[in-house]
Amino acid sequence: MTDRKQTTPDDWRPLFERMALIGIGLIGSSIAQTARQRGLVKEIAISTRSPATLQRAEELELGDFYSVDAAQAVDGADLVILCVPVGANEAVAKWISPVLKTGAILTDVGSTKQSVVDQVSPHVPKGVHFIPGHPIAGTEQSGPDAGFPTLFDQRWCILTPPAGTDQTALEKLSAFWQECGSNVDLMDPKHHDLVLAIVSHLPHLIAYNIVGTADDLETVTKSQVIKYSASGFRDFTRLAASDPTMWRDVCLNNKEAILEMLSRFSEDLSAMQRAIRWGDGDTLFDLFTRTRGIRRSIIEAGQETDVPDFGRHVADTRQDD
Repeated sequence: MTDRKQTTPDDWRPLFERMALIGIGLIGSSIAQTARQRGLVKEIAISTRSPATLQRAEELELGDFYSVDAAQAVDGADLVILCVPVGANEAVAKWISPVLKTGAILTDVGSTKQSVVDQVSPHVPKGVHFIPGHPIAGTEQSGPDAGFPTLFDQRWCILTPPAGTDQTALEKLSAFWQECGSNVDLMDPKHHDLVLAIVSHLPHLIAYNIVGTADDLETVTKSQVIKYSASGFRDFTRLAASDPTMWRDVCLNNKEAILEMLSRFSEDLSAMQRAIRWGDGDTLFDLFTRTRGIRRSIIEAGQETDVPDFGRHVADTRQDD
């Protein structure tokens, strides 16, 4: 992605004058760095409830204005992005509602969308454009130090605009995410939650459960689990290292879709169990062949790489730069 200021130095104009980020973890930090590097905003205001985290964000020079008071940060902002765990969105919305600027765009980065619509919408003042969003990007790291400006490159950002959303505001927010490097798609909130339940939420829950099971085993020592983790366990631990607060809130706020996917997964797992028990090699071979094709499709779609170690070292290198 090129820098907009470098490509049009004479007539450069930012997409937004003032962007307020409420929460400054991995996603918030990455948005700040990307927006700054690519000239998408003129001023960045940052708020988080932790003074220590706020101080670290200032040390990293992620913004221009810092406050533990979210209302101060959003005052005058024409783009407000909620980067907090989904369970905190309603409280933040109540907090900032009285000072949201008429004409401002209010969005979020949460992994669930219907709950955000239900909790935030009642507190959005008339004249403010509320467009929930979800950039599908991240690592297992958290905190302002974890962010990096290429996090969103060639990833998807799903927007779930409510009925009657102002088209100009939607186009402007879409342009923002595209300039951040993302492909943008529009989706109904409930459908989003169902899709993400299977492609993100369920895999994380399975990972948490497998790592928890390994930790509980008495016949296998922790040193052996760590020593031989490269045989497949390692990639589960990457998912299971994700932020506990965020994933607790995801489970509680996308309960119906997750339970539906867990039920389907349990049925399919039972079918595999029967195939193994009765020596049904054909069923197992067919399943493994079909799922291998899914892996190849993901690589072809540019959502992963076929290099060794699943490309994990590429992301690690980007973070260290």
